[in-house]
Parts: sequence; C-alpha cells; structure tokens
Amino acid sequence: HSSSTSCRSSSSERSVVPVENDAHVALVGLSGTGKSTVAPLLASRFGIHHVDVDEQVEARCGTDVATVFAARGEAVFRRAEHDALIDALGGDRSVIATGGGVVVDPRNRDLLRARSVVVWLRADVAEIVDRLDRSSVRRPLLAEDAGSSLRRLAEAREPLYRELADVVVDVTDRGPQQVVDQIVDALR
Repeated sequence: HSSSTSCRSSSSERSVVPVENDAHVALVGLSGTGKSTVAPLLASRFGIHHVDVDEQVEARCGTDVATVFAARGEAVFRRAEHDALIDALGGDRSVIATGGGVVVDPRNRDLLRARSVVVWLRADVAEIVDRLDRSSVRRPLLAEDAGSSLRRLAEAREPLYRELADVVVDVTDRGPQQVVDQIVDALR
C-alpha cells in the first residue's frame, strides 16, 4: 500500500440506512481501558454490531495505527479517525470502540454527544500500565515510559471524558464481562 500522507475516506461507500431514534453506545477512555475488548461483548448483549474506530482507520490507511502515526503523523491519523467516527455514527445502531484520543478533537466530542450514549471506561493509571505491558498492541503515544506518558494523557483527557460521559464505569480490577454487566445495568 502507498505511504501517502492521507487515508481513504469511505463516507460514500456505506449503504446502511441510519437508525433515527436508536443512539449508538460509544466507549471512550484512555488506551488500555478495554474499549476494543468490551465493545463486541456489549454489542452481542444488545444484539447489535460493533465498530472499532482504530480498526476502521487501519483499513482506510492500509497499515496499523502505530505506523500511521510514525510515517504520516498524528494530524493524518486524527483526520482518518474523524472520518471513521462519522461513518460509524452514520450507520446502524452499534457499540463503538473509539481511540483514546478521539475526545481531543472538539468536532468528535460534538458528534459523540449528538449521536450516542457515551460510556467512559475509567481505570487507575497503574492498572492501565499493567494491562498495556501484557498487550502486544503498539501504542503510538506511549513512549518508553508508559506510566508518565499515560499520566500526562490522563491529565489532559480526563476532563474531556468527564464532560462527555453519560455513564462512567470504573474498570479497575474488573474483567470484561463485569464491565459489560455494569454498562448494561447503567443503561437500563
């Protein structure tokens, strides 16, 4: 695949008719809080599909998120992320696993607020570092010292998550199924 500075936009490729009155459920939170793990489990409980925004960005860009960041820069990634979010929110009702930094762009916050119930998966930074140490996924904004990087990101992003969240679920010391149960209870 080419290493151009942009990623495909697929807004015109979708043939799904938006569901007017059923809000999406969007999972937000720092990297490593379990958004990509919880989304398909939660979607299964609701009998709807799930969308992972990072996976959509990877499909558009033809490479993984870490490579998009490294080779094309954060601005290109954020543009592709915004386009993927628009597509996800324009489709059938779904559970959407967003990227940790999706809240940085005010346009994304506006979209999420308007078209979804936002669930913030919150965890202690120490637990997130632990989870990321066990993960094989490369996280572009977490340099060698994941702990300090995460603390900086938490400081910058937590006020945005808090402002946006309709539901806050503390995922510290909880497995994916417990998190799903808690979200289902909160959304009843």
